[in-house]
Amino acid sequence: MTEHLVPAFLSLLDPVVLLTITTGTVVGIIVGAMPGLTATMAVALLIPVTFGMPPLHGLSLMGGVYCGGMYGGAISAILLSTPGTPAAAATSFDGYPMARQGKGGTALAIAAWASFWGGIISTFALLLMAPTLAHFSLRFGPPEYFVLAIMGLSSIVTLTKGSMVKGLIAGFLGLVVATVGMDPLSGYMRFTFGQVDLYDGVPFMPALIGLFSISQILDLTAETRIAEGLDGTSLSSIKRSKLPKGLGGTIVQGGIIGTIVGMLPGAGATISAFISYNFAKQGSKDPETFGKGNPKGVAASESANNGCVGGSIIPLLTLGIPGNSVAAALMGGLMIQGLIPGPELFTRYGTLTYGFILSLFLANLVFLVLGLYLAPYFARVTSTPNALLIPGIVILSVIGSYAINNNMFDVWLMLGFGIAGYFLEKGGFSTGALVLGLILGPIAELGFGQSLILSQGSPLIFFDRPLCIALWIITLLLMIPAFTSGRRKKQA
Repeated sequence: MTEHLVPAFLSLLDPVVLLTITTGTVVGIIVGAMPGLTATMAVALLIPVTFGMPPLHGLSLMGGVYCGGMYGGAISAILLSTPGTPAAAATSFDGYPMARQGKGGTALAIAAWASFWGGIISTFALLLMAPTLAHFSLRFGPPEYFVLAIMGLSSIVTLTKGSMVKGLIAGFLGLVVATVGMDPLSGYMRFTFGQVDLYDGVPFMPALIGLFSISQILDLTAETRIAEGLDGTSLSSIKRSKLPKGLGGTIVQGGIIGTIVGMLPGAGATISAFISYNFAKQGSKDPETFGKGNPKGVAASESANNGCVGGSIIPLLTLGIPGNSVAAALMGGLMIQGLIPGPELFTRYGTLTYGFILSLFLANLVFLVLGLYLAPYFARVTSTPNALLIPGIVILSVIGSYAINNNMFDVWLMLGFGIAGYFLEKGGFSTGALVLGLILGPIAELGFGQSLILSQGSPLIFFDRPLCIALWIITLLLMIPAFTSGRRKKQA
């Protein structure tokens, strides 16, 4: 490895490469902040563009888009309660309340620092331990994925602000909605009512935009603006600000969780963000402040979803198995350059491969600088009169929902979920729990079905594998504090 690092580092000093990394990161931030325009879409669209580029330039461009896109989703999630990417959904739980309190600039600065360190942790793991971690991820089979999904679903307990029963009902509704479409094992259609657009299931991004964006718009119609006063964070103070006190442990924990979950094919940044948020809330001395503007909620989510960047690339480069949809698009970029994932990438093409890995460090640094310098300007959005802001959010939501599949059905679906989300919130039901059920339902169902096929119907397969046992123990430990705090409240 060492013989490739120096030439790889020197190759990054090329001004054209630095410009490419910066351009990709800026594009990624913009795309990530736009609801419906995901990093996957941006990377996929760039593949034909990179065909005529030198390999390092093309890969650095796509890597910059990936890193920038994961951070960019936090901007709209914090300021408008409209997650730019699915992974930023958990960020909105505390980021948006901070913006409502006039602390939008602070929340964006926390998101920038957390995203930076989460990305750095995962990129170091990619640089130093890629082969070892890739082989570890191969130990996850269907039973482990099922228990991992259960661990994620246990977050419903922590996402519930009021009645636990209502939170569980909302999570169950999400699981029910997730069953719409083709059965992953038998191929039968379920609950589609003959609607072709539902054959692949309920499109997730329009549902997410509706639940978090349109429902908030309906709630904002009675107010003049999101926040009456900004937190007074000036440009100079943001630039001089250090990592907020007490967030270091949360960020490191989120970065490690993101790296581990990111390595697992199909898991992705969204699951890691929710799991990290759950860990942070359960380990906090004041868990009741989560969902009301606790900075640790923003730090936990953002460090985890950016931690997935390096994590998802580990099995891609070493085994040719992409960790998520963005990594799959990156694999297309590798293949179009004639690079086959595997051991050869680290030997024959070592300089190029390590150059690409080191470019991720630079991309993280670029979005950190941009995020800190521009946070005060982004925060001004919260002082915009709602009479101007609401139509803009509606337009972005409609465009974002339509752009995914170029289908008006997705727009109507988004509006339907928005209205439903508004009434659910007014009734005390957690839309976050519903989204969690919608995300994790297909993973849990597929893992459960495949596991029963492997064990010929025996449920013991979920309890006799070491990794499954470890995941069950972690899940129970995460749920104990929530139930004990509920009992204390009843006794008080």
